Amino acid sequence: MYEKSRALHFANRRFIPGGVVSVNRAVEPQIAFVKGLGSRIWDVDGNEYIDYHAAFAPHLLGHNDPDVTRAVQQALSEGLSLFGSGTTRWEGELAELFAEHVPGVEQVQFTTSGSEATYHAIRLARAYTGRDGIIVMQGGYNGWHNDVATNLMTPLDVLGPRVSPGEYPKIPISAGIPARVLEDVHVVNFNDLDSVRYVLENHSIAAVLLEPILQNIGVVKPRPGYLEGLRHLCDEFGAVLIFDEVKTGFRYALGGYQSICNVIPDLCTFGKAMANGYPIAAIGGKAHLMVYFVHPDPQKRVLIAGTYNAHPIPTVAAVATIRKLRDRREEIYGKLERLGALMEEGLADITRRLGITATVARQGSAFCLYFMDHPPRDWHDLAAHHDFDFDLAYRSRLIANGIYHFPQATKQGSISFAHSEADVEQTLAVTEKVLQELVQQDGMVTAR
Repeated sequence: MYEKSRALHFANRRFIPGGVVSVNRAVEPQIAFVKGLGSRIWDVDGNEYIDYHAAFAPHLLGHNDPDVTRAVQQALSEGLSLFGSGTTRWEGELAELFAEHVPGVEQVQFTTSGSEATYHAIRLARAYTGRDGIIVMQGGYNGWHNDVATNLMTPLDVLGPRVSPGEYPKIPISAGIPARVLEDVHVVNFNDLDSVRYVLENHSIAAVLLEPILQNIGVVKPRPGYLEGLRHLCDEFGAVLIFDEVKTGFRYALGGYQSICNVIPDLCTFGKAMANGYPIAAIGGKAHLMVYFVHPDPQKRVLIAGTYNAHPIPTVAAVATIRKLRDRREEIYGKLERLGALMEEGLADITRRLGITATVARQGSAFCLYFMDHPPRDWHDLAAHHDFDFDLAYRSRLIANGIYHFPQATKQGSISFAHSEADVEQTLAVTEKVLQELVQQDGMVTAR
């Protein structure tokens, strides 16, 4: 079924370590995709899939959205290029769109990736406060750089039991990170205000950095009062509150998740859906923090540089994406909510009828089917109760039947504006078939 894909992966290993240029893509089955259009993707073997991976969620409008593509093609035909000197009207327009629609953004800078954006956010917070410590969330993902490349999906036998108030040992997700770097990193569980207060009281903390919804492990929502509590604690202790909205930004609302929860961070980072698949990200926030990028005192100035920052082509794509979201807001977000609700209700009905212990967590167009009896509150809860083996088998069977969910347990599903009710109904029909096979033919059960 995947002969040409496997052959291509094997050939690429000759010059690319592991055969892929991002190790996050090294999964089974090894599928090489060649085309994406709307809600569908095709692989090199000619297999077609309804796509819910969306390249880790950027494709909010669907693959190759015609309006975004048209804007890019027009820019290329007019000779738009990377100039590397001075400003452009496109980055100015994009910055204005951000400041107009995202509540916490007075000024904004652009990078190529979300990891770069969170890197700069930490630098700004440290420069502003004169402190070095940061608080991050166990199970959250904020990029690849040293300060945050720790404590992702840590096995509980390595991490240890739940502690509150308190913090967890630092478990790097990469070799090559100096131990001294992690001395300034403090890891707590999501939804645990007592632990945040504990760290703030006992360490010199520059920033609290978190995804307002943990979306590297599905859709783990903040409990009522949690984000408000973080805002109050940061104000009390003089720390900078940073929302990593690389995944949540634009997917649920034009103003990001901060416009839904009505908690305004000091700094925020956006990426993924802001250009519908083109490589660009943003760091924005209050002007008194953003001014540190051009601070008159060289000793306080924060460097931001990058040849490809706000590359004109991704910038044009971002402008086109946000304009479309703005101009057709009710239509787009209304449809995404309806399709998300249809998917949630269908999955809940199927698992209930089949007697499978499961729950659906959803925010708008992002969803995750957990094989446990309640929505997880944090990583400890998820790691202790979710049936990871069943989840992986479920995803593998879906892929074999033309429904592409990323083949790693707990990864979110992402619905796009290009999806239709027929897509969702077909997905649910295949899902029921797959789950029946797993329960009846293989004898697999969710027993946690």
